[in-house]
Amino acid sequence: MKRLADPMTPLAQRIRGLEMPWNRVLSSTTGPAGAATALGPWHPQEFSAECVETIPEAGDMMVFVFRRMDGAPLAFRSGQYINIDFPVHGPGAEPVSRSYSISSAPTEPWTFSITIKRDPKGLVSSWAHESLRVGAVLEMLGPVGAFHLADYDRRARYLLLAAGAGITPLMSMVRTIHSLPGQADVVLLYHGSAPDRFAFAEELDFLQKADFRIEVIYTLGDRVQGEESGSAASTWVGKTGRLSTALLEEVVPDANGRQVFACGPEGYLNTATECLRELGVDDTSIFMEFFSGDRATRAEYAEEVAIAGEIAEEIASASEEYYEAQPAALEMYEPEYTADGPVEVTGAPLEAVDALAEVPVEPEIELIVPDAGAGAAVETDPTAASAGDPTAASVGDPTTASAVAAVEPGDETAVVDPASFATVGEGEHTMAFVRSGLNVRVASDEFVLDAARRAGVKIGANCQEGMCGSCKVVKLDGDVDMNHQGGIRAREIDAGKFLPCCSTALSDLVIDA
Repeated sequence: MKRLADPMTPLAQRIRGLEMPWNRVLSSTTGPAGAATALGPWHPQEFSAECVETIPEAGDMMVFVFRRMDGAPLAFRSGQYINIDFPVHGPGAEPVSRSYSISSAPTEPWTFSITIKRDPKGLVSSWAHESLRVGAVLEMLGPVGAFHLADYDRRARYLLLAAGAGITPLMSMVRTIHSLPGQADVVLLYHGSAPDRFAFAEELDFLQKADFRIEVIYTLGDRVQGEESGSAASTWVGKTGRLSTALLEEVVPDANGRQVFACGPEGYLNTATECLRELGVDDTSIFMEFFSGDRATRAEYAEEVAIAGEIAEEIASASEEYYEAQPAALEMYEPEYTADGPVEVTGAPLEAVDALAEVPVEPEIELIVPDAGAGAAVETDPTAASAGDPTAASVGDPTTASAVAAVEPGDETAVVDPASFATVGEGEHTMAFVRSGLNVRVASDEFVLDAARRAGVKIGANCQEGMCGSCKVVKLDGDVDMNHQGGIRAREIDAGKFLPCCSTALSDLVIDA
């Protein structure tokens, strides 16, 4: 959205200031407010996370996207970092710990990303670029650090200074500000070594076009001087020159009055400190994150990580008491703990694919169940089961091939015969799961989902109380007694769908699962 030139045209409105989603919980006098409490970055934690995506970026950088193995969101403040153990010497050797800023926004906490610049002489960065791939699981500690946006800022006027890889925590800040509705004024001054080495340039260009609160200024420093004609640098139309008081006065004349967040090499940040002081910016308004530094700087960060580790250990040692003390409304957001630590969640199997590969389009085969209802049929993907889809039909699965008539290339239908399925369990009624190729006996007082899961039939389910609707499946034949809590609509019931988590069988059933 851009400002409108016509002063008579009504403008969109925003709330004053910038407020993080969890701030209303921090300042609340009436108690926690559901999910906001779970997403609040109250303390560092030790956790495992698996890589789910890798994205090459300009400037020899690579973005690595993770999600927690315990299924919980990662609560953090934009600008903070995490400490990661990298198995660079192999799975049985002592890992090498490194800290990396989180480049994603805390307003999208179910996955999070770090961005690593490759250093040819660097042990961890080279290993990460060459060996860290989708499916890898790493041990992490975080969030850590005092370099972050405030939970609430009534006058959210920021100057962000980035040099090279220093863009990563500032990218989290820009993304966070864009995602929130508050009033803000952001200027990002981004120094790079060449026109094609600005990481996130495409996204930043989009953000400043889409959000009038954000302005991005690129500068090449002084390396453009003397470049040969015809090179990318010789056609550069952006700013040039090293960071200086004159440059800041030119591009941000109101720097004195803004909060400044700067990240980059030690020399760059030292220069920034001197320039800002000359402009009259108070030291209390300047926040720095060093990507390199002397021994004292490194020791300061090591101590910060050590303190975070101690806090995380204290929390983990009292995890059962801690989570029992939380409001019941937060249970779905919290990891499940045992004496050994957080329990890993189960979900769709992880399979790495080429990010540029086309999504495969497979011909659907109609599964026909002769004795189910009035010619019941199921549309299904014949290859999905072998691809690891736990809810897909098992046509072509050698464990259930006898349940389905032979399928030839080009076939549009296949006949499913539940009489040929293996039968497991005990109970008055039989449930035929046509996709899984299995008959399951169930007692009349047992929920369908419980019997199905005990037999190994995979049906996704979250609340298991009839509210969320995630376990919804199609009933091809038979009757059930369903006591749901709003997780299914009347028209879906009319179409044959039901919630197995809150349904008991009144007769034999044929189920599309």
